[in-house]
Amino acid sequence: MARTAKLNFKNIADHRMKTGLNQSEYWSRYGVTQSGGSRYETGRTIPKAVVALMWLLENGKISEKDLANALKAAAK
Repeated sequence: MARTAKLNFKNIADHRMKTGLNQSEYWSRYGVTQSGGSRYETGRTIPKAVVALMWLLENGKISEKDLANALKAAAK
């Protein structure tokens, strides 16, 4: 059975900063506001749906374009 890679949410702000994106840019791709992302970066629990999207993107299971298209479809 294949091992599942985990994301380290204890240092999610560090992870975001390594991407070179500001809070608004980083979190908006998951459908989260800048203020919501800020709360997650300071310890608030990230909803499982957002965690799932983050994992899929970080592990190459979906692309940035796939994620953007899904968020557009959900907004309709």
